[in-house]
Amino acid sequence: MSLMPVSEALEKLLAGVTPLDTDHVSIAKANGRYLAAPLASTRTQPPFAASAMDGYAIRHDDLVGSTPSLEVIGEAPAGHGFAGNVGPGQTVRIFTGAPIPDGADTILIQENAERDGDRITVQVAPGKGAFVRPAGLDFSKGDVLLKPPLKLNYRHLALAAAMNHATLPVVRKPKVAILATGDELVRPGTEPGPDQIIASNHAGIAAMVEDCGGEPIDLGISPDEPKALAEHVNRALREDADILVTLGGASVGDHDLVQDVLGNEGMDLAFWRIAMRPGKPLMAGRLGKTKVLGLPGNPVSSLVCGLLFLKPLMAAMTGKPQQGNRPKEAVLAMDLAENDRRQDYVRAKLSKDDDGRLIASPFPKQDSSMLALLAKSGGLIIRPPHAPAEPVGATVPVLVL
Repeated sequence: MSLMPVSEALEKLLAGVTPLDTDHVSIAKANGRYLAAPLASTRTQPPFAASAMDGYAIRHDDLVGSTPSLEVIGEAPAGHGFAGNVGPGQTVRIFTGAPIPDGADTILIQENAERDGDRITVQVAPGKGAFVRPAGLDFSKGDVLLKPPLKLNYRHLALAAAMNHATLPVVRKPKVAILATGDELVRPGTEPGPDQIIASNHAGIAAMVEDCGGEPIDLGISPDEPKALAEHVNRALREDADILVTLGGASVGDHDLVQDVLGNEGMDLAFWRIAMRPGKPLMAGRLGKTKVLGLPGNPVSSLVCGLLFLKPLMAAMTGKPQQGNRPKEAVLAMDLAENDRRQDYVRAKLSKDDDGRLIASPFPKQDSSMLALLAKSGGLIIRPPHAPAEPVGATVPVLVL
């Protein structure tokens, strides 16, 4: 099987993927979730003409003469409107948020009034309608104010609460089962044997899943044994996983058994082996309703492939707008050699020069096992297949991490 271009593989992976079904969650648990349906207001805000300031509700027509004097006939604190009517020469002491009393049409702010007992003298006359918030100033009942695709944040949730919604329709979180494979792996915190290493990929992929709004399911580590692998795969299906991510075991070695086991379990293979570096042995398919993404075992390859393929797949399932991993332009700080037939993702340190331009400094070593370099990297320089050599000062596309 020939190597598939990255763009073609991503297109195949996302073909036919739509947002998952709808959950209804309390507004307290909706932060960061993706709205599943348009949300209309159940009320008008404000529901009545209200005062925007502390002061006095007056009739603007009473502002005649050089120093108008008005009789205070009552008080209207927030939540307790004045039940009477403001007649000629009268006023009501009012506070922010309280309804405008019948007969009044203007607010005289308190610092522009001088009070003596039950009378006030107008010191600075306001314009007609000053400091009055009309009913429906913000929105009206039935207004559709929030629409998908939308990742809900503090601003949206405050608005939804003002619209009097206690629960919100959101896209269900994708369940992502994560299975590390390999006799050589042990969990973090475990003392490895003389020929073993610490498993690290699953921790990074699980964090990526959470960042993308998903629910990670840790299937643990499977040994390189077909029956054990099959048992782990079937657990993912029992958990109703939307995505099964396998880590390692999808290459061509004698002990790389994942693809065979998945095939025996009924997986429909979509593609395998991508023209990219790092990450060539990437695999994708479908096992029933579960999407399968087989990531390479090398830590950097696994995380880079997760960035390029798992994140867009989860975005499609959660209803996030498909903007892709849009690169930014950066200026090279050192020469890059001509590229071969694979699309290369070169780890680089990012900085800015005095003019605010993004500067990319690729690390000399790019081995796919070197997690420390990935942690130090600010971005990945994208080198298309057969890209010519690029000198210092050339502009290159960079995925900012």
